[in-house]
Amino acid sequence: MISVVVPVFNEEASVAELHSRLLEALRRDGRPFEVLFVDDGSTDGTFAALKGLQPVRIIRFKKNFGQTLAMDAGLQAARGDVVVTMDGDLQNDPDDIPKLLAKLEEGYDVVSGWRADRSDSFGRRLLSRLANRLTGAVTGLRLHDHACAIKAYRKKVFEGVHLYGEMHVFLPAYLHGRGAKVAEIPVRHFPRRSGSSKHHLFKAVQDLSDLVTVRFLSRHMDRPLLFFGGGSLAMGTLGALAAAAAAVLKIMGLRNFGQTPLPILSVFFGLIGFLLFMMGFLGELILRVYFETQNKPPYLIGEVIENP
Repeated sequence: MISVVVPVFNEEASVAELHSRLLEALRRDGRPFEVLFVDDGSTDGTFAALKGLQPVRIIRFKKNFGQTLAMDAGLQAARGDVVVTMDGDLQNDPDDIPKLLAKLEEGYDVVSGWRADRSDSFGRRLLSRLANRLTGAVTGLRLHDHACAIKAYRKKVFEGVHLYGEMHVFLPAYLHGRGAKVAEIPVRHFPRRSGSSKHHLFKAVQDLSDLVTVRFLSRHMDRPLLFFGGGSLAMGTLGALAAAAAAVLKIMGLRNFGQTPLPILSVFFGLIGFLLFMMGFLGELILRVYFETQNKPPYLIGEVIENP
């Protein structure tokens, strides 16, 4: 079964049309499906509009928790063995879903859309291109469009996965770090017709911080001491070199310890190295506690509605 997960926030004007187009595309494809909207605490008439649709499943948050947590709630609740995600603003085309599914059947675990002909301003396209190159360099997964909302996943890749912050943007990269096979295909993209964009400068800063988090989780989650230990070793080495250089200058009679900043640098690098080591050690302890306690989702669900 195909589960289509659509997080929405204040998209009253678009959800009915999106639902209608989804039904048309999915029925034409012929496979069993469900449509799941996650209302991320909308303050307009989005929830009322959703309740008038069928067939549909609706998860309503008690307040706005952000797109990533709405995505996580939808992914956890999805019943299908394949999950398709997309935005609720009509900028993604439901007719691209069969193409994503066909690519998935070639043996991939994740298929990401690529807005090759993107309907956005030049400035936004330029920033997106730079962000995609940075994401590829940091994570090792090079896609044209990491942030494209329409994607298809095999449900099994989400076993043990919970999303936080703005990690939905980097989900293919994170799953790639866990061993998932990722592909990308061009998809259509339309201009926003109603509502307002949820992307802003502060969100870009959040995305950068979460990019570092994804790198850590995909490469070093099981052994944080290795992540911090590399920095600790580098700082310790620099400290030792500074101390050795100060000693050599003293022995050769060129400079006394007080005439060069090398002893201070040696102590500085040594302290930073020690702090990094302790951060890694504490990370190991916290990780053990994390895996031995029951996880609870960081969002509150107000109600769940099923309109068959």
